[in-house]
Parts: sequence; structure tokens; C-alpha cells
Amino acid sequence: MPALDGIRILDMTQYEAGTSCTQALAWLGADVVKIEAPKTGDPGRGLHMGLWEDSEYFINWNSNKRSVAIDLRQQEGRDLLMKMVPHYDIFIENYGPGVIEKLNIGYDVMKEIHPGIIYGRLKGYGTSGPYSKYKSFDTVAQAAAGAMSITGDEDGPPMRIGLTIGDSGAGMQMATAILAAYIQKQRTGIGQEIEISMQEALTYYMRTSIALGSKWGEQPAPRRGNGSSPIINLFPCKPFGQNDYVYIMSVAPRMWTDTCKAIGRPELEMDPRFAEHTARVENKDELIEIISEWTREHTKHEAMKILAEGGVPAAATLDTKDLFSDPHLIERGFIQKVTHEEAGEIPLLGWPPRMSETSVEMEPAPLLGRSTVEVLKADLGLDDDAVQALLDSDVIEDGRKPIESN
Repeated sequence: MPALDGIRILDMTQYEAGTSCTQALAWLGADVVKIEAPKTGDPGRGLHMGLWEDSEYFINWNSNKRSVAIDLRQQEGRDLLMKMVPHYDIFIENYGPGVIEKLNIGYDVMKEIHPGIIYGRLKGYGTSGPYSKYKSFDTVAQAAAGAMSITGDEDGPPMRIGLTIGDSGAGMQMATAILAAYIQKQRTGIGQEIEISMQEALTYYMRTSIALGSKWGEQPAPRRGNGSSPIINLFPCKPFGQNDYVYIMSVAPRMWTDTCKAIGRPELEMDPRFAEHTARVENKDELIEIISEWTREHTKHEAMKILAEGGVPAAATLDTKDLFSDPHLIERGFIQKVTHEEAGEIPLLGWPPRMSETSVEMEPAPLLGRSTVEVLKADLGLDDDAVQALLDSDVIEDGRKPIESN
């Protein structure tokens, strides 16, 4: 049985911050109905390379959802949405500042017709404070949360993190809060509003860097590049392509011993130049070159295997192509194959939590409006004539699929 079987979510999210949240809940078994604008849908659908109508970006963040296309700018479309609200446990949105207020579908409005609704709002800077009307995206949040200031080389400029953690990191926090609110509702019967600021959410992942250099906020924490010592660093491997490196993280004395043995240089352990941490830092360049001489004789996969089997925390720097052919991820069934209506069979990365008593099969992201008719008939009891009238007035879109009779 899926863990969230029976929980229904109205999803008014776009791009990634909100969609990552609702996808996680869908992968746990919730019925997620994504409300999109007819013709255009979630703007993330358009972030593509021209291969098919929906982008790879959209497909990666919207599996296991149903799409309902309603024009909320029309009063009739807004009325449809409000009639749907009582059929759902949770509503989530991450639109820009003022959009929800302009549509008049805020928490106070929804609470009047569904007192138990859990209403999630994910904003760049929240709904209060001097920045609340500012727009934000992932890298904007990274800058505002301090993440760029600790990323990059020590003597270089701030740098964005490659991961879109400003978006998806905030989304995962929203998912956690929603589940907590749902559990609380089971005890009290009371719904609630949840607000998450992307700026504040991203600072959660800053705590270690803050603790290792800011002196309780008195000074900026330093940038450390790829490593803070010669044995916590990145090393080149053959055939010396852009991503042909192995990362070594020998953080304990025993790991330094294991590193020396793994690279075939046990004598380095007691070498006065490298025997102690301070000595290794003082002779950093020399030690990095010695280790690099060894790593250059191996591919990143060979180096990882030798080091890791020798007790050294180390990993090949897998790129996005390597991930889909990684034997470990394949053997664990993490690479999922799904059949998308336009893209055909495609591989997607799976859902990390593995739960012994729940299982949800991964489904492809929906085409725009794919479930409009299905959902409106089931939720509101509309017949074919009523649906056709809404289609004729462009209030809804059915994903170019024929209307199915009851």
C-alpha cells in the first residue's frame, strides 16, 4: 500500500521549487492533480531543446501527477477550482508575489469553504519583510542565502552551486512540513497555512559552513574550493577529460594510513613532511603532487575502487552521463524506465527513500490537460455536455484527447 494512499493534493506549482515537493508526495502515493493554464501550462514545459513539446526539465520534475488545464483568469475557471477545493486535503502554490492574491484564492478564501485545508506557500522571500515582493529563482536564492559566498576557489569570485538546491531543497522542506501538518490535523482536525521562504530554506544547508568559519556571524566563512587539505581534495585521472577526477576525503588519522597503503606509498605515513596534519598542510603542494602521480596512472573508476576498498572515503566524479550507466545505481534499481506519450521510453532517476511497507510505481509526467475531463467528471460530477461547454468557451483544455462518455 502506498504510504500516502488516499491523500489528495491540488498542485498549483511551476518550475521546480513547488514541483519537487509535489512530486515527492506523489512518489509516496498521494494523488497529485496539477492545475495548469490552457495552451501554455507550467512554464517549465517550455524549457526544452526542441525535441518534443514538453521539456526534459518538466518530465524530470512532474512524474506521477495528473494535469488539469483550467483558465483561472476567467471567473468560470476560478469557480471550477473553488468547487474542487473541498475534494482535496492539501493545496500548494509557488507563484510569484501577488499572483494568488490577484486570483483571490488565498488561504483565508479557501479556508471558508474547506476549514481543514492544508495550504502550502513557497516564495522566494516569504510573504512579509522588505524583500517579500521580490521575485526569485534557484540561483537568486543561492545568492541571498549565502551559498554562493562559500562556493568556489579561495581567491576566486563567489560561484553558484551546480545543484538546484535553492529550489528542490526548499521543496523538500515544504514536503516535510506538509506531512507534519497532516499528522497534526489527524490529532486536532484543524488545517493550517504553511509558508516557506527559499532564502530561509537554503540557509538550513549553510549551517556546517557557518560553524566552520563565521564565528557566530562576525565574519564571512571562507571559500575552500575543492578541499581544505591535501588529503581532502580532487585529483586528476586518466584519460584526463573534463570530469576525470577522483575525490579523496581522508578526515581521520586511520584514513591517512589507509591512503598511504592504497596508493602504494606506506612510507609516507611517517614521513616528517606528512606525518601530522599541520605538516601536511605546510607541504600541501608536494603531497598533492605525490598523490596525483598515482591517480594519473588510473581511471577515476579504478582509483575509486582501489581507495574505497582500502578503507579510504573516495569517489569518482561521476557526470550526468555516468549516473545512468553506474553499475551500483543500476543493480539497486534506481534507474527507472518509463514510457512518455511523446518522448517514448526514457530513463529517470528514482526516489531515494526505500520503505519496506510501501511501493509506488513511477509514472511519466502528464501531457498538458491530460486528466482535465477525468478529474472534473469525478470531482464535480460534470457530464459530457457540461464539459463540452467548458471546452467551447476555452475555460478548460483536455490535452487533445477525445471526451470519454460516462
